[in-house]
Amino acid sequence: MSVHKEITKHVEQVNSRVNHYKQLDQLRESFIEEAILLCKVGENFSVDKINEVTEQMNELARLGVVPTRKKVSEEMVVEFVNRSK
Repeated sequence: MSVHKEITKHVEQVNSRVNHYKQLDQLRESFIEEAILLCKVGENFSVDKINEVTEQMNELARLGVVPTRKKVSEEMVVEFVNRSK
């Protein structure tokens, strides 16, 4: 395999990883917004979906190029809502 083909293959893999990460990041943000809205109106909420997506993002981050994300706790959501009042 030529060097050019190897570089092209590597770049395609990195681009694919970055695009998948971006999709997961948007999904994570939507789950965070959902939890915040539920918390604001006093409803029960869960951070499970947020952290499932976070783990997928961190798996991609272990391969390089994209950053890791912190897992979210229920306390973090409550603190954010209280600070934004």
